[in-house]
Amino acid sequence: MEVQAIWQFSSERTLVLFLDGEISLDKQKLCWSLAEYLKENPIVVETVVGMNALTLYLDISTIKSAKCLNTQREILQALTDEFVANFNPVSNTQSSGKHVKIPVIYGGEFGMDLTDSAKRLGMSVIELVERHSAPIYTVYFIGFQAGFPYLGGLPDELHLPRHTKPRTNVPAGSVGIGGAQTGIYPFASPGGWQLLGRTQLPLFDKANTPPTLLQAGDTLQFVVQDILK
Repeated sequence: MEVQAIWQFSSERTLVLFLDGEISLDKQKLCWSLAEYLKENPIVVETVVGMNALTLYLDISTIKSAKCLNTQREILQALTDEFVANFNPVSNTQSSGKHVKIPVIYGGEFGMDLTDSAKRLGMSVIELVERHSAPIYTVYFIGFQAGFPYLGGLPDELHLPRHTKPRTNVPAGSVGIGGAQTGIYPFASPGGWQLLGRTQLPLFDKANTPPTLLQAGDTLQFVVQDILK
């Protein structure tokens, strides 16, 4: 796969990999697969996938010198470069996940930014709802809150800026757009995304295994339950 892998050391035991260029599903598949591959290295304690990025947490307790640490880092970089060069996203099966339909009530008190967002985008409320609910989205990774899905697949024409002053309380289940992303708030929290609607479907339940409804690699589609004025 032709992509440049850029390494940064954010701390002595933390190595961060960024994939250059525009965000894409193929690059995200690479991050998922690379995380599983590098977990087998004894120096890697944990891998955390981000948006076309990967963070490695290293066990440096047995490393006696800075020279040895640099050697281990160079080995990880060499393994990564080889993996990236030979990676084929078409044949990759790491992204095989379940498909989930998310019922959403758009507008009204559930989507208080829907009308203003439609005006900003130069379309009707109905058109915005139709365009937002049409795609099949892919869960790139879970972050920010437990169960919060960062989704790939939002059409370019629906990109919206975040609020300059975030709300102090966004209700659980809120569906919104922030920049080039759309997502769902599993819990009530402060937030600056443009809120289009809300789902009653729980995204996190500690009684379940796993507790999060969605996992990286899953796909989802928003299903219009109602549109309120």
